[in-house]
Amino acid sequence: MRTLKATVFCTLLITSFAYGQEKRGRARDFGVTIGILPTGSNNAITDVAGVKVGHTTINEGQNIRTGVTAIFPHAGNLFQEKVPAAVYVGNGFGKMMGISQIEELGNIETPILLTNTLNAPKVADALIDYMLALPGNEQVRSVNSVVGETNDGGLNDIRGRHVHAEHVQQALATAASGPVTEGNVGAGTGTECLGYKGGIGTASRKLPASKGGYTVGVLVQTNFGGVLDINGAPVGRELQNFYMKDPKGNYKADGSCMIIIATDAPLSARNLKRLAKRSYIAFGNVGSFSSNGSGDYSIAFSTTPQNRIPHNSNTIVRVTEELTNDAMSPLFMAVWEATEEAILNSMFMAQDSQGVAGNTLKALPIQKTIEILKKYNALHHDRLPKAEQQ
Repeated sequence: MRTLKATVFCTLLITSFAYGQEKRGRARDFGVTIGILPTGSNNAITDVAGVKVGHTTINEGQNIRTGVTAIFPHAGNLFQEKVPAAVYVGNGFGKMMGISQIEELGNIETPILLTNTLNAPKVADALIDYMLALPGNEQVRSVNSVVGETNDGGLNDIRGRHVHAEHVQQALATAASGPVTEGNVGAGTGTECLGYKGGIGTASRKLPASKGGYTVGVLVQTNFGGVLDINGAPVGRELQNFYMKDPKGNYKADGSCMIIIATDAPLSARNLKRLAKRSYIAFGNVGSFSSNGSGDYSIAFSTTPQNRIPHNSNTIVRVTEELTNDAMSPLFMAVWEATEEAILNSMFMAQDSQGVAGNTLKALPIQKTIEILKKYNALHHDRLPKAEQQ
């Protein structure tokens, strides 16, 4: 077993390797904006108060390109203070763990972990150990680990199952609020998106005060195919890199996408599922068609403190707050915009990568993409009105 120290060293060594690629940045750094709503301060899922994100990136030798990403809905003991949650399944060709209890009870009781397909059970096992060891959980006898995955076997020796318990513990221990690292990190280290290097991406939206002032944050693990589209511009077609261009080619259509949605709006599991469904609009907007072999899941949770679900309660009746159905539309718009931008950020921030069997995956060529967007007048930041701020 490789030590965590060696993993970190190799990560630093490989990420510092010069591939001769152009400067990377987030979509907005190049004038690409999605929608009209303003972002939160970090334009990240962590703009929802209390949410934390941690990564462990595993780059070792020539064959290991994988990792784990942890998302905390709040900083307390999640088993003792569960959060309302829901899952929407876009296409069920996946190995997501914990879905049935979320569907049945409408809550989440662990951090959400993302990793690769064959490591999902090992990561779930390590998460159980983490939860059982938390102070206050000494009598716990059942834990519903929530683990999502995508298949990074194109760049990673996935059969080696190289994510170990210490990698999970590191991601959990280092989770923090504030800016979130994107691209070839954590669970996105070895992923591919729309013909280019995918990875981890995040974004957020802030509703105006007149609509509640709520925040919606999204984090994605992108690993799927299709025909890349940005603000209506056929980027994948113009770059001549898309599914079915050459039926005999090696373009990867299958894969998966995990979409994690956080909001501070007081929502029940029912309306969280409605919110999760709308993220799929963005999935299609960027050019995905959710192929047969793509496991596409959206997990949504609410961080509203008064709606947390205590594991032990002195009463059989809970009093909660819930946004009305008629007030949901602004949140639907926010999750669409944030999801779409998060997906693009995962590609804009990704870097060229070489992995197992010498396979090489190029990052999205940013300057060529910007030229295409200018050609199709798709740099909307100079043209679209902004949403009301009050």
